[in-house]
Amino acid sequence: MRSKSEKPSENLLEELQTALSHGTVARRVEALRRVTDLFINNVVDYSDEHVSVFDDVFQCLIEQIEASARALLANRLAPIAAAPPKIIRTLALDEVIEVSGPVLTKSERLDEATLIEIARTRGQAHLKAISLRRVLSEALTDVLVARGNEDVVQSTVSNPGARLSEGSLTDLVTRAERDDDLAACIGLRPDLPRHHYLKLIAKASLSVRRKLEAAHPELADEVSSVVQEATQRVRAAAMTRQTEMARALVRSLHEDGRLNEFQVTSFAEQGKFDETNAGLAALAGVTVETAENMMIESRNEGVMVLAKVAGMQWTSVRAIIAMREKLSGGSKTDMLTLRDAYEALRSSTAQQVLRFHRMQQGTTPAA
Repeated sequence: MRSKSEKPSENLLEELQTALSHGTVARRVEALRRVTDLFINNVVDYSDEHVSVFDDVFQCLIEQIEASARALLANRLAPIAAAPPKIIRTLALDEVIEVSGPVLTKSERLDEATLIEIARTRGQAHLKAISLRRVLSEALTDVLVARGNEDVVQSTVSNPGARLSEGSLTDLVTRAERDDDLAACIGLRPDLPRHHYLKLIAKASLSVRRKLEAAHPELADEVSSVVQEATQRVRAAAMTRQTEMARALVRSLHEDGRLNEFQVTSFAEQGKFDETNAGLAALAGVTVETAENMMIESRNEGVMVLAKVAGMQWTSVRAIIAMREKLSGGSKTDMLTLRDAYEALRSSTAQQVLRFHRMQQGTTPAA
């Protein structure tokens, strides 16, 4: 007589195949239930070889079983870390979402390649299930963001375990210009880089202004003032510890006389947005807020104006523009054309443009 802890033998596969060859649907379902119970109740005792035997048994059984029974099997195996890998993959690839869903969402046994394959080929229900996983890599979220509908994208962005690449963040911030709900989801992410957050706020504030002005045109001036004040409060609240440290470093360098064009260029080449912005602001004699407003513009004129006021060489300006392109994921600009424009820009003209920016922002020159 077999004991409860006795391991299954390889003969189990042959015995089950024989028993099921002429069995009814009810008998097949019962056989599946018993095999599943056997596996779950003793899984901690099984070696990789035993798990492999179960894998073969499950594969045999689901070839002759209806979707409801496959769904039950998926729900029971999905949370088990040591579940047989082949059956988990088979269930994950099932076109019936009631079968594949639990595995796509919960199973830690699924490999990255399979998840990406499914994300690239299956429908939105499968993508939604994947978006709910405890951890999502950048490679996986890239596919979900690119192929997912509104529901899938919001689910992915709202998932704290999802890692978002620079490319996906750039795409999401752009899409959020037309989707307030998505903008809120992105803005609430604690890992959102500051330069993306500032762009998000800038676009969202414009959207709010347009809606309010359309509803109350007689209050347009008042609405504009309120939106600007709200944006400034949100910008201040968005200040991260990393940003504070970057600004403190640059302030220290500037006070000690060690901040120069070479140092700012070095910051830019290392992709350090906050340090570059603060350094450029200090050399141009403007507040970091004014510099930020000009740095996050989609066009490069603001950067060139600041650099010209600071007396920078074109090589430094090119490094800053290259950093902005890399961080935003935007298309490459024609550096030769920009170089000619920068060299043609007069310092007096740059000063006039900068004064206009200060007037718009209501700021005064930095001390």
